[in-house]
Amino acid sequence: MEKFQKLTQNPKNSSKGFRYLSRIIGLVYSEIVMAEEPCKEEENLLKSLLCSVALSLTIGAVAAPAFSQEETFAGEEVKLYIGFGPGGGYDLYARLIANHLGKHLPGEPSVIPMNMEGAGSMLLTNWLYNVAPKDGTAIATISRAVPFFALTGQDDGSVQFDATKFNWIGSANDEVSVCVAWAESGIGSLDDLMTRGMVMGGDGPTADGEQFARVMNEVIGTKIEIVSGYGGGGAINLAMENGEVEGRCGWSWSSVVASQKEWLDSGRIKVLVQMGSTAHPDLPDVPTLSSLIETPEDKALVNLILARQALGRPYLAPPDVPQERIRLLRDAFEATLSDPDFVKEAEQAGLELNYLNGEKIQSIVEDVYANTTEALAARVKGILTP
Repeated sequence: MEKFQKLTQNPKNSSKGFRYLSRIIGLVYSEIVMAEEPCKEEENLLKSLLCSVALSLTIGAVAAPAFSQEETFAGEEVKLYIGFGPGGGYDLYARLIANHLGKHLPGEPSVIPMNMEGAGSMLLTNWLYNVAPKDGTAIATISRAVPFFALTGQDDGSVQFDATKFNWIGSANDEVSVCVAWAESGIGSLDDLMTRGMVMGGDGPTADGEQFARVMNEVIGTKIEIVSGYGGGGAINLAMENGEVEGRCGWSWSSVVASQKEWLDSGRIKVLVQMGSTAHPDLPDVPTLSSLIETPEDKALVNLILARQALGRPYLAPPDVPQERIRLLRDAFEATLSDPDFVKEAEQAGLELNYLNGEKIQSIVEDVYANTTEALAARVKGILTP
């Protein structure tokens, strides 16, 4: 009994305790049924004793709370890796989620946010797929564009993962991105992008901003000139203020509202066009890229590029993690996104929430890969390759 108590005191060993109890009952039961007349009163002291023990154990096993055989994270530490540097949209969402996720996981482990920036989160994605522990203690948030890099021109050997094999946990938001112009540049509408053009700041050929600009130049005839090499959105914003560039594209609307609402309210930036699966309710008068497309070929191209928007702020785990742990992570993520304390803090930080479950993300990624033709992939790669 002492051994059984030690086993059950540790949540991680609850299933072992249950198996130990089962073996005790089994041994007692076998002693009884081997007798010719089991449990006949007053015939055999040993048999009477065994009958009493078996009855007590059986009643106790039924009446006592069942030992949980569910996985637990007790005593473990979950690390939430962020594919970008501190202060950006992905970082803001991830740190807030990390503050609340642990209490919704069995065992209430600590969840530690850690930045692993590089190559637009490609570094982290490759690491997560090939190196990270596959036990549910390493999860990540990456650029929503990265899962489709093999289709959009970045499969030059740097893509060392199969996006369909990740375990997708969920997304915090279905994103809409925008192109904006610094008001002092004199650019105030989409028509201006098509006539006089705009010099925009970019942070690399794999980033949303540069890719969206190249696609718009191709399919609707904008004249956007890209100045690449800025170290993230903060650097581009500073370049706009300093007059080095006139605007930027691929800026998540949720990040605009969270980080530069004063620019919006004061009219220092003008929103020119939006890119998303649907128009954002905050932007009823801003044209959507999808509404400007005319040919089926261009529609297919834009749909492929905008598939990433539905992923929004995605969270994922490596391949081959036990499915019970993936279920627990998905359930905890969903519970976090509806946690009143979390929701309140997100609202205070100006972060939009629009939960998307892991199964849906898994389906989106698989469908995009299954339905993208070689001709479409080749055209996209041609447009997005500088």
